Order: sequence, then structure tokens, then C-alpha cells
Amino acid sequence: MPTLPWTVPQQAHPGTEAQVMASRFEVRSLADVPRFFLKSLAAWRQVRSAPGALGASLIAQPLKRTFYTLSAWEDRDALYAYARTEPHRSIMAGLRSTMRDSTFTFWEVPVERLPIGWDEAKRRLATEAAANPGHQD
Repeated sequence: MPTLPWTVPQQAHPGTEAQVMASRFEVRSLADVPRFFLKSLAAWRQVRSAPGALGASLIAQPLKRTFYTLSAWEDRDALYAYARTEPHRSIMAGLRSTMRDSTFTFWEVPVERLPIGWDEAKRRLATEAAANPGHQD
């Protein structure tokens, strides 16, 4: 299970809140895994220089066709700006047809709690998926 460890693009301001996002993506077939993984790496490189990015990690489970992302941002505006900026915007649009399922969850934490652990992120994703079965964002 390849994991890209928590990377801190910029230091958070003490005493502030971070906007956290976790996502789980499942691709339709094993044939889609290499393309999704390579595109994920491009988005990973982008987040490392994105304004407002406070941290990020990625887990790839190629044989399960599943990928997880976890990131922290100064605010939702910074997260959404990243999502709308190239190459992320085109990557997500181009991969949409390969997706079997996707789940997103968002929450806020004091920056002193960063980095967020994967156990918490996966628990929140499971709760979100259970609350919205069959929902693909």
C-alpha cells in the first residue's frame, strides 16, 4: 500500500482553524489504476505549492482500485481555488469516467491538531459513505 506521507507546503498560523478534506476514490477496473495513480501524482505536486495548503497525504491501494487523499487548508476558499486550478481541474474532469465511487468529507480542526491521522479520516469517510449510500460526488 503506497502512502505519500504528510507533507507541509506552508506553515499554519498558530491559533487558527484548518479546513480538512478527506476523499476516497474507487476506479472501475484495474486497467484504470495506473492512469489514476499517475494523475494523482500530478495533483500531489500541485498541492505542494498551492496557496493556503497546510498539509496533504495520499494512500494508494492499487489492487483494491482505491485511493485516499487527506489535506488541510487555511480555509475552504483555498481548497476550492486549488480544485479549480490546472492541472487539478482537468485531471478530475478527465478521470470522472473511470470512477466507480467517490466519497468526500470536510471538517475543521485547530491547526495545532495537524497532521490529521488516517484512522480519523477513514472513520469520517465511512460515516459519510454510510449516510449517503450509492452517492457519487
